[in-house]
Amino acid sequence: MIRIEKFIFNPFSENTYLLYDETGECIIIDPGCYERFEENIIAEFLLSQNLKLVKQVFTHCHIDHIFGVNFIFNRYGLKPEIHKAALPFIIKGPQQASFYGFDMPKITEPGSFIVEGDKIKFGNSELDVVYTPGHADGSICFINHPQKFVITGDVLFRESIGRTDFPTGDFDLLMESIRTKLFVLDDDFIVYSGHGEETTIGYEKMNNPFIRF
Repeated sequence: MIRIEKFIFNPFSENTYLLYDETGECIIIDPGCYERFEENIIAEFLLSQNLKLVKQVFTHCHIDHIFGVNFIFNRYGLKPEIHKAALPFIIKGPQQASFYGFDMPKITEPGSFIVEGDKIKFGNSELDVVYTPGHADGSICFINHPQKFVITGDVLFRESIGRTDFPTGDFDLLMESIRTKLFVLDDDFIVYSGHGEETTIGYEKMNNPFIRF
């Protein structure tokens, strides 16, 4: 059974997730740790739970979601796994970080690219990958059907959606992604977003004021 641990990092209040199961194998999704104390929080949790980190994967590659890429690579030897369409964000990451007043060195190049239909495997567990552009090129969501949850990054939030005024954002495309990839899930699926609190697919169908089909 997958356990999910959420950490809120950096000035953007980004949600970083550690997922692990009974084998002790663990993946990190969107490591947003920027400060040294945030890096220590991740390291200490892994150590306290006797977990083996085996992958770092990304829902998308805006800077608030990739601050911790180099830390994870340098400490655990894991290169980032992203959708290929997100590669320009990795390349331009230091430049974008500087625009917001952050220091970011050149980012470790991806070890592999993820495409829709892939399965992210760790221990006895796996997540299905769906491609969900609209907020940003290269946005993907991770779905676990047995436990009925989806990790959406910045595609869908509680009573909100991802911004579409950034480069490669497209409101109509985002609506299509939500309609065809997320709202086809059962209403009781738990949604773990890139910012904010958890919600469910059913709640968002009924209450999200930004959804237009």
